[in-house]
Amino acid sequence: MKIIKLIHTLVSIVLLLLVSKASIGQTKHPNYWNDVQTIKSYDKMFQQPPNPILFVGSSSIRKWEHLQQAFGSYNVMNRGIGGAVVNDITFYLKDLVFKYKPRQIVMYVGENDVVSEGVTADSILNRTIRLYKGIRAEMPTVPMVYISLKPSPSRAKFMDKTKEANRLIREFLSQEKNTVFVDIFSPMLKEGISRPELFVSDLLHMNQKGYDIWEAAVKPFLIAAEK
Repeated sequence: MKIIKLIHTLVSIVLLLLVSKASIGQTKHPNYWNDVQTIKSYDKMFQQPPNPILFVGSSSIRKWEHLQQAFGSYNVMNRGIGGAVVNDITFYLKDLVFKYKPRQIVMYVGENDVVSEGVTADSILNRTIRLYKGIRAEMPTVPMVYISLKPSPSRAKFMDKTKEANRLIREFLSQEKNTVFVDIFSPMLKEGISRPELFVSDLLHMNQKGYDIWEAAVKPFLIAAEK
């Protein structure tokens, strides 16, 4: 009996340790934690513009190197993280969005979700709705610009899923206030096929020609900075 009680006690201790470890782990997202800490360190060293137009999302935002030149008069800020999926941005909303008190949010994220096995267009929609509602819970009236998923040549086999995800997200956002869906998918096609001349050698990230299309599509919806 003593041996059985000892075994039960040891099992209880192990389970308690596992639960405690899991609880601690939930406070630290495994993806891009260091990237976010780097951004937070940068913010401590350099003063950030008040109430900027915040561009946030995955690598297509992060690599928008001429963002300041393109929209300089609009008082813009880039907080993209390369490789991020929708759930990553949702997790880091406090650090990547809320702390800056943006007067407008421009978002591009979801393309990296497309390539994940088992992730459907409906999955991407549901993740995007969760992200959107997470923002709205804190910022119910801040204008938002959602940039549609782009047709990257390297991900041509996911074209149908990308198109369906765009359709579903556009349909959802069309019913929301202070929100605009910007279609960059269509102008980045030629006769229904992705245009490789808009991309760098990896055929995933864009060159300046690609960003020129984005700039022309997004700019009409930006809110000018107050003087």
